[in-house]
Amino acid sequence: MSERPALVLIGPPGAGKTKVGKRVARALGLPFTDTDKVVVAEHGPIADIFTEHGEPRFRELERAAVAAALTSSGVVSLGGGAVLDPRTQAELRDLTVALVTVSAEAVEDRITGSKRPLLASGGVAAWSTLVEQRMPIYEALASASFDSSSTPMNAVAAQVVAWIEEQRS
Repeated sequence: MSERPALVLIGPPGAGKTKVGKRVARALGLPFTDTDKVVVAEHGPIADIFTEHGEPRFRELERAAVAAALTSSGVVSLGGGAVLDPRTQAELRDLTVALVTVSAEAVEDRITGSKRPLLASGGVAAWSTLVEQRMPIYEALASASFDSSSTPMNAVAAQVVAWIEEQRS
């Protein structure tokens, strides 16, 4: 039997999944995998993939990174759109999944000037549209939700760790 992650973090771009995930992994003494970082390490910057090959090619590369990460132990952070793939949705149904959320007001500073291809031209308005479309999927897949809008990332991570430890007992 293949390994499974102790925790998978999902949520919109800029919510803090990577920051929370690293802290949770450190607190639990587990490895951490960020699937967007895997794609970048193997194929180059995400913005370049979008520009040169389009979103469908990025989603193929992302799916491969997600499939590999979901067969490893530790804490896994998925890119905001990874949950759009039906295969990923099916795999997440049997895992411990936490949703990290953030308000539009709080995310503005986090995404301004970022190289996120789907938000490049639309800013917070584009972000809000994405989140509105994806939120039903996020909520259906997650067992718990943690908001990072006005809570420091260390505190959000501590909440996630407490929740994980409660799940284990």
